[in-house]
Amino acid sequence: MKINGNEIRPSNVIEHNNRLWVAVKVNHVKPGKGGAYAQVELKDIVSGTKLNQRFRSAETVEKVRLEQKKFQFLYEQGDMLVFMDLETYEQLELSSEFVGDKVAFLQDGMNVQVELYEEKPLGIALPQNVILEVSETEPVVKGQTAANSFKPAILENGVKVMVPPFVNQGEKIVVDTQEVTYLRRSD
Repeated sequence: MKINGNEIRPSNVIEHNNRLWVAVKVNHVKPGKGGAYAQVELKDIVSGTKLNQRFRSAETVEKVRLEQKKFQFLYEQGDMLVFMDLETYEQLELSSEFVGDKVAFLQDGMNVQVELYEEKPLGIALPQNVILEVSETEPVVKGQTAANSFKPAILENGVKVMVPPFVNQGEKIVVDTQEVTYLRRSD
């Protein structure tokens, strides 16, 4: 879908110079002399490189629609992660590097959202929250009742988070996968 240069918005994915870019920041400029333009900070989806590009309102760019599909995490095989398409039951293998640091939060049977462009995976989104067990934490110290005091804890997946003093070893807690922070005790 073609759009004018002044219609680019943050988080739009566009095709520019035969590469896919996501608009990070958009600043509309109307100089005293000459035509208005949009100063756009672009980030290459594949390599992560950044580019500042000026688009005049008369220029057109190709806005790309990414397909979002639900997949279920099945298992880990070496450094590859195997997911199953919930509609077609086809399997998709992604490298652990592709998923990045969030690989520690993957659990068997977890549903994830995969962004695809022409059947090629570009990104993956895990659920916002996961429930994990605290495998190691320090015992509470008497008198340490300050409202904002936290203590370190190691979760069953090896990730370290800061938890309130009342959380003990063996308890299940809810963790935010984006910020990697403690949210609350699990029910």
